[in-house]
Amino acid sequence: MTPLAFSPAQAAASLESKAWPFEEARRLIKRLERLPGGAEKTVLFETGYGPSGLPHIGTFGEVARTTMVRHAFELLTDGKRKTRLICFSDDMDGLRKVPANVPNQEILQKHLEKPLTRVPDPFGKFESFAHHNNAMLRDFLDRFAFEYEFFSATECYTSGMFDATLLKMLAVYDKVMEIILPTLGPERQATYSPFLPVCPRSGKVLQVPMVARNVKAGTITYIDPETGEKVETPVTGGRVKCQWKADWAMRWTALGVDYEMAGKDLIDSVTLSSKVCKALGGTPPEGFNYELFLDQNGEKISKSKGNGLTIEEWLTYAPPESLSLFMFQKPKSAKKLYFDVIPRAVDEYLQFLSAYPQQDAKQQVDNPVWHIHDGAPPRPELPITFGLLLNLVSVSNAENKDVLWGFLRRYAPGATPEKNPILDRLSDRAIRYFDSFVKPTKKFRAPDDVEVAALKSLDGALAALPPDANADKIQNTLLDVARAIPRYQDPAKLSPSGGPGVKLDWFQAIYEILLGQQRGPRLGTFIALYGIPETRALIRKALDGRLVTS
Repeated sequence: MTPLAFSPAQAAASLESKAWPFEEARRLIKRLERLPGGAEKTVLFETGYGPSGLPHIGTFGEVARTTMVRHAFELLTDGKRKTRLICFSDDMDGLRKVPANVPNQEILQKHLEKPLTRVPDPFGKFESFAHHNNAMLRDFLDRFAFEYEFFSATECYTSGMFDATLLKMLAVYDKVMEIILPTLGPERQATYSPFLPVCPRSGKVLQVPMVARNVKAGTITYIDPETGEKVETPVTGGRVKCQWKADWAMRWTALGVDYEMAGKDLIDSVTLSSKVCKALGGTPPEGFNYELFLDQNGEKISKSKGNGLTIEEWLTYAPPESLSLFMFQKPKSAKKLYFDVIPRAVDEYLQFLSAYPQQDAKQQVDNPVWHIHDGAPPRPELPITFGLLLNLVSVSNAENKDVLWGFLRRYAPGATPEKNPILDRLSDRAIRYFDSFVKPTKKFRAPDDVEVAALKSLDGALAALPPDANADKIQNTLLDVARAIPRYQDPAKLSPSGGPGVKLDWFQAIYEILLGQQRGPRLGTFIALYGIPETRALIRKALDGRLVTS
């Protein structure tokens, strides 16, 4: 890991922190205290990935969350414990079905049941489908600057790294079968074996029963399902791979994994693999089960279906920190993951970042940005939200961020892309997001008679303000205009001067008429950013009927 960034006060506060990465780290510390030699060993974190389809955000989320636990662990142990993070690709698994979101599917169809590292790349870029997907995963993870080691199942099996544990699996074969068989149906029980031989004739990963095994020789015997011949093969050297639940346990044991989290759908598998791990003489890792991501229809995100967002899609429309925040928040609650969640995630990140400098040490270690940035979040910038930028793009017809920076410099004369890199990145992404998702849905309506009079009053009130009036002054002007109009008065709420409050209907009317949407930013801030003269020109367009959607 990079050098830890925390103060003594934060280190003390972390001991009481209720943030889930610290709670996970404390459970890991207790595990190591119980483990023989746990005080000296390098602590191994692992995440797993099946490259049978293109990487999706769920894969990224597992690495991001595990990294947060790793950082919390290093803080709680004063940075004195060595740690490693392995990102493991199960790329020796047989291709069971052709993903729906890849080209040249007929190529994959011809290689079903073969190890993924022996299936041609349908994209024509790498030596195999697994190599393509592994490269994509590593590229995405590298863009987030994760510190990890990439392990390929194929390399681990063929290099002999797993040989000793595979021989243990062969020695305790009966115990493993006693653990797993009761969880299977009658048909599967008849064919199940923890070992899947790789057929030397067809190259396929076979799911066949064992007819004999020789612990001393380190071999198993099966019947070739196509030729009917008996085949004896060693369990070492990549000639077999394990069924995935047994494989998971074998991997934990062989590598000495201390921490690995998994999706809620794998709770039973974790329990089963933990029992097999113990049968192999290992100690199952700590970890927790996170809830699954859902698409906009409430269906589980799947690599083979290609539903939900990809990492690339999120990064097209929002900065990586917002995605990390989405992963940090409520990991044990199911969350829909589609394009509509992006603006909120960005603005929540900005809010947490803005609050950080004013917080005490306890609040800081509970703040998501502390975990997202390994304890060293960047300084906050201008109080401008992603939603505000989206509306600025809308009314300014900006096609590039130079147009937006013209408004931003006027709002904050000292602001520059170099001094405000967060805002600069947001500007690009706001234009992309607006063009893809906001612009097609905008619908301006015409004002009614009351609204026409109200907008004329607002135009006059804005004309009376100095051009450089600040956001609060403009917001108060908006409120004063509405208080004089019965439709927008709220007697249940009183203004500081004792007059009536203002209903939200007033602001919604402005959003619908001037911005073409039902919700929007704090209008005082928006007008200060966009400009009073420009806002008055927008009002005149609305009054002349030049904004109404046909």
